Amino acid sequence: MADVPDIETVETEDDYIHVRFRDPDEFDEIRTPDWAQNPAESLSEGAEGRTGNTEGNDDWEVQSVLIKKSVGEGKAREQAKDIVKKIQS
Repeated sequence: MADVPDIETVETEDDYIHVRFRDPDEFDEIRTPDWAQNPAESLSEGAEGRTGNTEGNDDWEVQSVLIKKSVGEGKAREQAKDIVKKIQS
């Protein structure tokens, strides 16, 4: 299992705390596939796991995790790391 990347930024926007692990500009495409969404929601209700890939690469990496704003920033950081661990397992 790969190590969880460091958190780059945490921003609160609308109803979500956006915990970014990788710069979105690194990717050609970003999606929220079921295989990332399901583990995210199993650990934090309403959470989303966003993944990205680069052209010619079949591997998708977690780009960011969105956590409901009501959780609070500190807990959102912890939950986002747990979600990344679960997605990568």
